[in-house]
Amino acid sequence: MDITVTNTERVVKKPGKGVGVGPRGGKGGPPPRNGKGFGGGGGGSRRGGDSQGFSPARYRLGMWVGLAAIAMMFTALTSAYIVRAASGDDWRPLAMPRILWLSTGLILASSFTFEAARRALKRGLDSVYSRWLLLTVLLGLGFLASQLIAWRQLVAQRVYVATNPHSSFFYLLTGAHGVHLIGGILALDFLLFRTWRKTGGAYANERRRAAADAVSLYWHFMDGLWIYLFLLLFLWR
Repeated sequence: MDITVTNTERVVKKPGKGVGVGPRGGKGGPPPRNGKGFGGGGGGSRRGGDSQGFSPARYRLGMWVGLAAIAMMFTALTSAYIVRAASGDDWRPLAMPRILWLSTGLILASSFTFEAARRALKRGLDSVYSRWLLLTVLLGLGFLASQLIAWRQLVAQRVYVATNPHSSFFYLLTGAHGVHLIGGILALDFLLFRTWRKTGGAYANERRRAAADAVSLYWHFMDGLWIYLFLLLFLWR
C-alpha cells in the first residue's frame, strides 16, 4: 500500500517580492497601471473626459477654414470672369430671368429663419427650434427650385453653356453655388435629425448649440455669396 506524504511546510515570502502583501494584509495583485485597476475603474469618467475636451471654438475654426477654401475658389472664378469680360468682343450679357429675384428673396428669408431657430435653441425651445429649422430647409429647397426654373427659361431661349462667355460663367457660377448650398441643406437636415433623436443632457445640448452655430456660419456665407454673384452677373458690366 502506497502512502503519499504532503509537505505542509508554510512558505513565507517577504513583502514586495513575488505575491506580496496588500495594503490591508491580504495578498495583493500586480500594481495597477496608470493608477487604474484592471477592472476598468476609470471608465466612469469617460463621459466627463469627453465633455472637458469639447470646445465650441473647434467647430467654428473648422468651419472658417472650409469657408476660406470656398472663398478662394470663387475669388479665382471672379478674376477669370472679369478678365474674360474685358478681353474679347464676343461678350453678350444675358437678360436676367425675373425668377432670380424670387431666388434672392428666398435665400435672404432663410437667413432670418435660421437665426430665429438659433434663438429658440438657446432658450431650450426644441419644438420651436425644429419648426424654424424645417422652414429654413424648405426655403433652401425653394431657392434651388427657382434656380432650376431660371436655367430652364434660358434653355427655352436657346441660351446654353457654350452660347457665349457670359452664359458660360452664369451656369458655372450659379451651378457651383447651388452645389455648395446643397451641402448646407444636408447640414440643416443633420441638425434636425439630432433634435428629433431627443438626446438630453447639458453636454448634448452644448454640442447641438455648437453645431448650429457652425452651420449658421456656412448658411449665412452662402446667402452673402449669392448676393455677390447676383450683383456680379447682372449689375456689373
